[in-house]
Amino acid sequence: MTHSADNTVDLARRVRTKLKTRQMFLLIALDEARNIHQAALDTNMSQPAASKMLKDIEELFGVPFFERLPRGIRPTLYGETMIRHVRMALANLSQGQDSIATLQAGLSGQVNIGVIITSSMTLVPQAIARAKDEAPRLCIGVEVDTSNVLVEKLKRGQLDFLIARILEQEDESSLLYENLSEETDCAVARIGHPMLARDDLTLKDLAAASWILSPRGSILRHLFDMMFRRIDLETPSNVVETTAMSVIMSLLQQTDFLHVMPLDVARYYVQSSKLAILPIKLPCKMDSFGIIMRRNHLLSPGANLLLKHVRAIAAEIYSGGTA
Repeated sequence: MTHSADNTVDLARRVRTKLKTRQMFLLIALDEARNIHQAALDTNMSQPAASKMLKDIEELFGVPFFERLPRGIRPTLYGETMIRHVRMALANLSQGQDSIATLQAGLSGQVNIGVIITSSMTLVPQAIARAKDEAPRLCIGVEVDTSNVLVEKLKRGQLDFLIARILEQEDESSLLYENLSEETDCAVARIGHPMLARDDLTLKDLAAASWILSPRGSILRHLFDMMFRRIDLETPSNVVETTAMSVIMSLLQQTDFLHVMPLDVARYYVQSSKLAILPIKLPCKMDSFGIIMRRNHLLSPGANLLLKHVRAIAAEIYSGGTA
């Protein structure tokens, strides 16, 4: 082992033995407040004590964690890195405490998962229903958002696991991914829409239609626009941009606007007689999605129960899912 490696191991040993939980909470407070005085108030200590504690932490690591500004402070690259790991460590500690309570009181506690809209209509509700049948006292929180937002929250320890996508620019080294299925998109409209009666629809017809779309910059919007540009067509010009399902559903049912959505989601609305799928296959397909977890992170008993049912339901409704 080199001298540099020896120093790294020595530093790791000193950090494990000397970095206290109180110091961790101070780092979090400093990051959130960006002000030493406010962070001291938030952690119930004096400003001199907070300043000394921060100085002790920085001396322990040998690097500055915060840059002192004329008005406040901001984390350095070293600080951002350590704060991210501190948040994860505190989240793990909290989950460990919840797991002990769960074992003492039967399967209960809190499970928080993040899902993209594709899995929010069929897979997740069915998995939750089965988990609740088995553990009625288990509290399950579900957050629906885009994959990039959910992955960041997973890394910070705010979510137990995701049903989402690993994006190309994402560093996968800290994550585990288990593929479930691909997402096929389709065009939907209100029941009785004039285009539903046609069997000769083309992309040229769709380019001239009115659309409700996700905002520019989203992955689905980019794929949608490219669908027209590849055959030298102008993208639709009569567009409403929103991701709010209440607005989308209201507009679809009251107007002749069209909308593009995952086929699984569309089938849910078709079965409930709220929408219809246009008779045209769109050359627009999103990347596969699956279960995403943090590497080397132990799930709570409640999270493991829900995950078990997610896998079981996915095996029933998707074909070709592989780990």
